[in-house]
Amino acid sequence: MTTQSPPRLTPEAARELQGLLPAEIGPGLSEHELTAVEERFGFRFSADHRVFLAAGLPKGSSRWPDWRGGDPDDLAERLSRPVEGVLFDVEHNGFWHPSWPARPDGASGALRLATSELAAVPRLVPVYAHRYLPGTAGEWGHPVLSVHQTDVIIYGNDLGDYVRHEFTGRSCDATAHATVDFWSYFVEGGPGIDVTAPTPHTPYATDACEAIEHLRMLALERLIGRRHHPEQLIEAALTALVLDAYVESDALPSLAGLLRAERARAPALFEELTREAGLLRGVPAEDRGGSREASVRWRLVRWWLRLIVNGSLAPGPGGDVITYEGWGPLGRPRALGPLVDKVDAYNDWSALRRGDREHLAQAIVTEAERLLAGPWPPRA
Repeated sequence: MTTQSPPRLTPEAARELQGLLPAEIGPGLSEHELTAVEERFGFRFSADHRVFLAAGLPKGSSRWPDWRGGDPDDLAERLSRPVEGVLFDVEHNGFWHPSWPARPDGASGALRLATSELAAVPRLVPVYAHRYLPGTAGEWGHPVLSVHQTDVIIYGNDLGDYVRHEFTGRSCDATAHATVDFWSYFVEGGPGIDVTAPTPHTPYATDACEAIEHLRMLALERLIGRRHHPEQLIEAALTALVLDAYVESDALPSLAGLLRAERARAPALFEELTREAGLLRGVPAEDRGGSREASVRWRLVRWWLRLIVNGSLAPGPGGDVITYEGWGPLGRPRALGPLVDKVDAYNDWSALRRGDREHLAQAIVTEAERLLAGPWPPRA
């Protein structure tokens, strides 16, 4: 459970949350309608999910499941996507959950056993696009999970925190943990790609200016709370030395020369390097009305786009980072909407199933090039 139990969602609080949504809000689902949906599709809404849907039904976008008048096949597919995504990774990427019996030889046997094991797993119920709540009747305060195959992360400490994070860029500082055993494996040590983890890019600097830029962008990432592997910090410092980048800091050679047993010192040395070299020079010291954070995030979005274009950051994970750290916290700017749409298309289960993600990845690159060619920050 979360380290601090969130308050139970009330109808009044649910309506306040829905006032933050860029969506039309229809009449809420009655108890009869909620029960009918559960019986038809064989799952149970969690308690706060029921309160949220009873207060009003978001509509006007295909990302919101229409539990009242939606296509039953579409709703059934949304419900099946988390399990189908796990099975996809069982068949194609060698995934096997550690709690399952030994993996049989052959793909067909592995799929049969995995399907049997997944039948007992708590259902995940779609909230919006690929964001899900565990479907556990009568329970409150589950974190909202973002699910792509076995790439599962917490996207909100509870339903209210999720809405504020996804649609306004605000979230609380409390630490949450997954609350259902099977899915918690992916969040807390499983094989998925976590967008809150260090940005999975490869080094790209070929001259001193790029080496210093890399150091500066890492400092900006740390400013908004992103983490880095010690090796990333050490490698960036070593590259700057090799390329003769002029950096006025005694911490630079110390960081670059750390031995494997000394890696734990890397974050402190990088902070020292940041101060001595003025890597955050030009960033306002005070945040007036959020302008400081917005400025930093726009600079990082531009950098992440450049990494995608130059091949240092894969389009899918790169698009996920921009969606999580840029589009959401910046208030969902319309200028980034086309990029986010292309990232969603790339992550959509139907694209995975068809095996045609290559052109969808290229579409992300093309949109990144378009954004970089225009004014910055981009205009809607």
